[in-house]
Amino acid sequence: MRAARLISLVLLLQNRESMTGAELARELEVSERTIYRDVLALGAAGIPVYADRGRAGGYRLLGGYRTRLTGLSRDEADALFLSGLPGPAGEMGLAEVVATARLKVLAALPSGLRDASTRVERRFHLDVPGWFREKDPPSWLAELAEAVWQDRTVEFRYRRREQELARTVEPYGLVCKGGGWYLVARVGAGYRTYRVDRITEVTVRPETFTRDDSFELAGYWSSQAEKFVREMLRDEITVRLSPAGRYALRYVAEPPAVREAEANAGEPDERGWVVTRLPVESPDVAYGQLLSLGPEVEVLEPPELRARLVTAAHRLAELYA
Repeated sequence: MRAARLISLVLLLQNRESMTGAELARELEVSERTIYRDVLALGAAGIPVYADRGRAGGYRLLGGYRTRLTGLSRDEADALFLSGLPGPAGEMGLAEVVATARLKVLAALPSGLRDASTRVERRFHLDVPGWFREKDPPSWLAELAEAVWQDRTVEFRYRRREQELARTVEPYGLVCKGGGWYLVARVGAGYRTYRVDRITEVTVRPETFTRDDSFELAGYWSSQAEKFVREMLRDEITVRLSPAGRYALRYVAEPPAVREAEANAGEPDERGWVVTRLPVESPDVAYGQLLSLGPEVEVLEPPELRARLVTAAHRLAELYA
């Protein structure tokens, strides 16, 4: 346990050049006293760690000291390449960069671990998009990725229902979820999430913005993902579902909508059908979703959506008569 922490401490200093004892303690989840003892142990082992005193002080590695990847275990080497599955990086226009980095890591590995890349590729493959979805990346993804890397302000136009809106944002990060890409950006004092496939035009401005170093993309996405979906579910419809339709609903609707429909469901009738309220993005989206359930669902409200499905049912009956 301590050996792993000592290696992590060296790698942190190698990557960040200088860190205070408090920063190291927070990163490694130990006390500052433990960091002090670890630094002494590294010094005794010949690792040139030294401390700068004063307000701008901290721990540093002397003279550009660099560690090598000779201490990796078999599992660590395999995990290194597993974490670098190239699909999403390629969609952002980084396929060549990722390939070059993989070659450099392979060259730095001990000879006994240089098969890690092929071991992983033979055993694991990440197919990000869901079934029945196009695998082509959305337009403007590469431009947005470049803006994220360079911390450059972006102007874009964004489709929202029947409107097309203009936005100027500070792009903080990109998230790939189920094959779909989302842009997380700061707008004013807050952060917003945008579906990249709804962006119709992008202009990357020359000026840069100052990134808030306390912002953590993974933490933000974890806390905001379900809220983002719920914000899309702005309408509500009333439906009757058969037992089969109730089961199949999970494959056509978003999980928060399915959970709410289950919570709203009344008592089953003698055939097992239930009446419930289902949150939806819009009647148009609901029309496409419920058509796939066929005779296992009946729309009760709103009347306009019910009428559309009645018309579709008549057309199907005429088609198959």
